Amino acid sequence: MPLTNINSISEKLLLAVKKREATDALLQQLANLHFPLVQSELINDDLKKAFWINIYNSFYQILRKVNQIGTPAIFTKKLILIASTWWSLDDIEHGILRRFRYKFSLGFFARPFTSNRIKELAVSEIDYRIHFALNCGAKSCPPIAFYSTTNIEQQLDMATSSFLDNETDVDDEKREIHISRLFLWFLADFGGRKGIRNILMEKLDQNTAGYKLIFKKYSWDEELDNYSETLMESSSKIQVL
Repeated sequence: MPLTNINSISEKLLLAVKKREATDALLQQLANLHFPLVQSELINDDLKKAFWINIYNSFYQILRKVNQIGTPAIFTKKLILIASTWWSLDDIEHGILRRFRYKFSLGFFARPFTSNRIKELAVSEIDYRIHFALNCGAKSCPPIAFYSTTNIEQQLDMATSSFLDNETDVDDEKREIHISRLFLWFLADFGGRKGIRNILMEKLDQNTAGYKLIFKKYSWDEELDNYSETLMESSSKIQVL
């Protein structure tokens, strides 16, 4: 079985969700995967990020639109069957992609009780850019896009720069920079306030010296099917298994 097979399933699932096509066969494929195979294919952080970001974004849409699951159950209940294991969206985000960080610790503390399966699949290092790739159906969320194994680094960089460009407001008169509340909720992931300033300098060429950081109010107004303009270009590259 080729290395990218599992990732291809996640890409095809997201495409089917976007096109509102049947997903039963793909969901069954995911459910029937052997856990050792998942481990053997997702052998580095790039492969893990591409797979799990696509899975997260696909299943949020499925659970909300098809299964009509609301909050907080949509995040906390184990409703996702992959490799004969039930996962929650929180397992994927905070367990695997954030290396079992406690959800309400601003990223500073690990979860006290973490399953061995999550530990075995978790990324080796937390990549703050995932916060600009995961979509939870809210208006303030970043848009949905495909993430592939071949150019995940460039895609995450583009997603980060685009999100920051759209969500960052600079008030030179008041010497304030208004930024997404994601920075506050996952403060440690971004390297603290100093790390945030470095990110703004790197990604937006924004000098933050002497400016106060203001965290915007997060809009939880529902906005499903928020796909990025790059989606169609990415989807054309998906190969049929």
